[in-house]
Amino acid sequence: MSSNLDRYRKDLESLITKGGDLLNAMQAECFPEAFEKHVNKIAGKDKRVTKEFLKTLPSFKNTYQLWYSEAKILVKQLLPDRLSDFVSHYEKPKGRKDISFENYKIEDYLQGLRVTRTVGYLEEKKLAGPDAAIPQFEQQLAILKSVENRFESSLFDIRQLVQADLFDSELDAARELAKNKFSRPAGALAGVVLERHLAQVCGNHAIKIAKRSPAISDLNDALKGANVIDIPTWRFIQHLADIRNQCDHDKKSEPTAEQVDGLIAGVVKVTKTVF
Repeated sequence: MSSNLDRYRKDLESLITKGGDLLNAMQAECFPEAFEKHVNKIAGKDKRVTKEFLKTLPSFKNTYQLWYSEAKILVKQLLPDRLSDFVSHYEKPKGRKDISFENYKIEDYLQGLRVTRTVGYLEEKKLAGPDAAIPQFEQQLAILKSVENRFESSLFDIRQLVQADLFDSELDAARELAKNKFSRPAGALAGVVLERHLAQVCGNHAIKIAKRSPAISDLNDALKGANVIDIPTWRFIQHLADIRNQCDHDKKSEPTAEQVDGLIAGVVKVTKTVF
């Protein structure tokens, strides 16, 4: 079975490759003639090769959002201290009054924003246009590439990745118990995984818990209080905690197979989306 480290590496390599394609697409869209000449030079002036290459380029506007969403999750998990930088190259600054080359963002590019100023009689001077977003995307791609260095660095803490592998194995065991009609043990095991994961998330965000042995609800409340999770997520986790408590403590009410399956599926979702 492949490890989470292997999966992260594979996802990262794929995103970097797609990022290179998106950068080429962006340059081709902004400077079509210059880009074509550049490709011709590399291809040995074989225009057939150039045309075929240009056909392979994705549409930046149609493809970027998916790339951004996946890359953002990876940066958040593996290089959280650079997440705000990564996002800032996409989002328009709050309270921005004027648009210039320096504060033009990828979000502006996707909207096709072009800023000009009238000079003299009907003469327009461009202040900022789509090409201003190229350096912003180059910086995002550079941040993503810097994640790659962490895989090779001895300073990279892979504890969470190893723990994620352990969680996956325990959830597989919970599924097997549920499949064989051992609902209570299956739910209890899934609950342990949820509790450990939430404790790790609290640690990631330096959230201190007053209780010596906090329960899921304590950890869940702390994460909501620190604005790590939103209210719908908090409610979802609390629902999972209620099912877990029914499996662990409420001997008068037997959890249904559907409840336990829902608990396991919910824990899988939380471990993959809450960091």
